[in-house]
Amino acid sequence: MKLNSIYFLRLAFVLILGLSFSAQAALPEFTKIVENSKNSVVNISTTTKAPKASSKQSTPMPNFPEGSPLGELFEKFFQYGEGGGAPRRDAQSLGSGFIISEDGFILTNHHVIAGADEVIVRLANRDEYTAKIVGSDEASDVAVLKVEATNLEVLKFGSSDELKVGEWVLAIGSPFGFDYSATAGIVSAKGRSLPRDNYVPFIQTDVAINPGNSGGPLFNLDGEVIGINSQIYSRTGGFMGVSFAIPIELALNVANQIKDTGQVSRGWLGVLIQEVTGELAESFGMSNPHGALVAKVLDSSPAAKAGLQVGDVIVSFNGKKVLRSSNLPPLVGRSTVGKNAKVTIIRNKKEQQIKVMIDELPTAATQASYSPKAEDTPSKNVALGMSVEALSQEAKNQLKISAGVRVIEINQSGAAENAGIQNGDVITMIDNKAVTSLSDFDEITNDLKNGKSVALLVQRASGPVFLAIRPEDS
Repeated sequence: MKLNSIYFLRLAFVLILGLSFSAQAALPEFTKIVENSKNSVVNISTTTKAPKASSKQSTPMPNFPEGSPLGELFEKFFQYGEGGGAPRRDAQSLGSGFIISEDGFILTNHHVIAGADEVIVRLANRDEYTAKIVGSDEASDVAVLKVEATNLEVLKFGSSDELKVGEWVLAIGSPFGFDYSATAGIVSAKGRSLPRDNYVPFIQTDVAINPGNSGGPLFNLDGEVIGINSQIYSRTGGFMGVSFAIPIELALNVANQIKDTGQVSRGWLGVLIQEVTGELAESFGMSNPHGALVAKVLDSSPAAKAGLQVGDVIVSFNGKKVLRSSNLPPLVGRSTVGKNAKVTIIRNKKEQQIKVMIDELPTAATQASYSPKAEDTPSKNVALGMSVEALSQEAKNQLKISAGVRVIEINQSGAAENAGIQNGDVITMIDNKAVTSLSDFDEITNDLKNGKSVALLVQRASGPVFLAIRPEDS
C-alpha cells in the first residue's frame, strides 16, 4: 500500500512538471524578433518653432540709470510681452518609425510629424539624422521621411490579411521617450472603423501602446511587420488595453504613392451608405443583416453611371465580402482609379452583379440644408402613426430631390416613433417604391401588411437614412 502511494505521488509530480513545461513551450518567443529588428526601428523627435513675439511695443522702454533694478524688471516685462507671462517656447514631441529601404526611407505616422519644422531620426546605434518629410497623408495617418544614409537594415513585411484574431503580436517603439521598448499582446479584432477614419480598417490589439509608440512597427511571430501602431483608446491618456494599428498593405500603398507622385489618390464610388439592421434585412428579403445599404447615389458619380440605385445593398466588392457598411470605404479607397470594380448587390430581394468604373475621390463634398414649407392638405396614416404633408418646390430645390412628403406629426408610441422617424423628415421611398406625392404615400401605405417590417427612406439635413417601420393595427 505504501509503495502504491509513493508511485502515485511520483506520477502526479511528473504530470505537474510536464504540464509546466508544456505551458512554457506554448508561450511565444520574442527575443529573436527584437534582436533582428532593433537596428531598423527608429526614434523620431520633432520641433515646431514658436511664433516670434511682435517687436512692436505700444509703450517705449524707459531710460534708467545703469545697474538700476528697475531697468532689469522692465527689460523682462518687454521681453515676455506686455501683460506678463512666460516667453514662448518651441514645441517638441516624440514618436517612432521604421526603415523601409536601404537608402533611408522611413515610415511613421502623419500625426507624429504634422506641423514640424525639424525632424530628427535616431537609430539604435545612436546615429542621428535630420530627416526630410517626403510627404504625409492625414486620412490614413501615414508619413514618409528620408534621411541621407546608405546600407540601412530593412524590416520584412508580412500580410495583415492573414492575421487571425487571438494571434500573438509584438510592438517596438519609444513610449514616453524610452527608446526601443518591446511590448506584446494579441490581435483583438480586425477591420475596425474609427470615427473620421473611414479609409483605414484598423487592427485592434491589446498590446501596451503609449504616447511615443506612434509610428512604430507591429510584428507577427515570424518577425514580419503587419501594421503601424497609430492610436490608443484611452480616458486617461495612457494605455487601457485597446490600441489600433494601420495594416501594412495600406501603409505601403500610401507610401509608394507619396514617393512616386507626392500625393495620394483614392477610389471613389459616389454613394452614401448605412448599416443594415435586422429589421431592414427582413424588409429586403435577406436571411441575416450584412452589407452596406445605399441611402443616396450622388449625381454624375461612378455609382450613378453604373446604375446603382438607392435601396441596393452592396454585399461584395471586387470579390471581398462586405459584412458591415464600414468594410466598404477601405475597399473602395484602395481600388485602382480608372479600372472596373465588380460589385455584388441585392436589389428587389435578388442578388446581381454590376461593374463600376472607379473614379478618384473628390477633395470635398457639400451637403444641402433645408427649411421645407407646408403645402396642400396633410395626410394621416394611423397604422404608421404619423401625418405627412406635400413638399414645397423650394424645399425640393434645397434638398436636391425631385419629390417626397414631409412628416409633420408623430403619434406617441406609434410605429413611426418606434422606427426613429422625426418631425421634419422627408419620406422619399417606402418598401422600394418612390413617394412622389401624397397620393403615392396613401396608395403605398394602404397596401402595407400590419406586423411586417418595410424599409422607409427619409431625407434629413444631415443626409438620407433608411429606417425599418412595422405598421400596427389601426
